[in-house]
Amino acid sequence: MPHVNLLSNPPQSIAVQNIFCIGRNYAAHIAELGNKPADDPVVFLKPTSALNTTNTLRLPSHSSDVHYETELVLLMGRGGKNIPQADALQHIAGFGIGLDLTARDIQGKAKSAGLPWAVAKGFDDSATVSEFIPATSVGDWSQLTFRMALNGQTRQQGDVRQMLYSLPVIIAHLSQVFTLQAGDLVFTGTPEGVGALSAGDQIDVQLATLLSHTVWVK
Repeated sequence: MPHVNLLSNPPQSIAVQNIFCIGRNYAAHIAELGNKPADDPVVFLKPTSALNTTNTLRLPSHSSDVHYETELVLLMGRGGKNIPQADALQHIAGFGIGLDLTARDIQGKAKSAGLPWAVAKGFDDSATVSEFIPATSVGDWSQLTFRMALNGQTRQQGDVRQMLYSLPVIIAHLSQVFTLQAGDLVFTGTPEGVGALSAGDQIDVQLATLLSHTVWVK
């Protein structure tokens, strides 16, 4: 079972149970890909074998067009079913930042044929994440921002205030369909600015002033 690190005192290594991902949660990103907003959060899953907590990631051999998608990632500290929105934030143990990697060429073929995205979204290292900071150390979650730089140039900037579905809405919605567990990760969607990766790239991601993480592409 893969683990992530929570930078608590003392630090904790937490086993990851499920990896949930939310798509189409920023209007500008929906527009840049030519998609349409959904009536409910778009949910897909990645296998735990996709998780990567190191400072390197390897591009898959089955794709020639892998894109980065930088996202705020939630680490669930408590599970539950049918969690009310008013209680949802109490279930978060930590906040991190991650890369939801997408084989865009494979995804395009799957979408045009009405087929699932698993091969385009679930390959090894496609869920690359930083360490996590305790939720108790984040003053106002609704003010959280994040950014991503590729080879020193800022490519993405995210702000939770621009989400179409807020964190409480996401958690409540997921818990209506799935029984959430402690150790689940939730990728909350990416803003505009996604693009292709190449071997040798350096990715720097930052969660407000709270956390930073550097990844080199192999």
